[in-house]
Amino acid sequence: MNSSAIIHTSEGDITVELFTEKMPLTAGNFIRLVEEGFYNGLHFHRVIKDFMIQFGCPHSKDPNHPAAGTGRSPHGTIQDEHPADAQFSNEPGTLSMANTGQPNSGGCQFFINTVHNHYLDWFTPGPSKHPVFGKVTDGMDVVMNIGNAATATGDRPVQPIQVISIELCGE
Repeated sequence: MNSSAIIHTSEGDITVELFTEKMPLTAGNFIRLVEEGFYNGLHFHRVIKDFMIQFGCPHSKDPNHPAAGTGRSPHGTIQDEHPADAQFSNEPGTLSMANTGQPNSGGCQFFINTVHNHYLDWFTPGPSKHPVFGKVTDGMDVVMNIGNAATATGDRPVQPIQVISIELCGE
């Protein structure tokens, strides 16, 4: 059975299902970071209208930190997870592992798609591969409000949007 979590943000709550059965490495990495409190107090550091909203950079505790978006997980990177029986597409409301574009470079940052970004699917041709490991089950209105936020240089929200905490809801 898959796990779920509630992402408590300054804009409202987002409930997500985590694909722990089909994507155990990627979803498990997220869960470990949640259990450690890693995401608490971080800000959305990259918001692009009609694309996605991203958080998870440790430098984003300060939403104006010049290195926000470049930080790494305290546990390093994880192996890309591309199981043949889990071809989840980067559809609206899906959680996807962010990476540098290089293989096995994901770690702590992830994004929520606001549109269907099929060209990011690991099973389609192209250089950018981002495995989906969950989906929004409630709070898509919050996701879209964040996705429509006014942004400044570097796609950072003008008014900081914080992840207050993430609560795991069982397995």
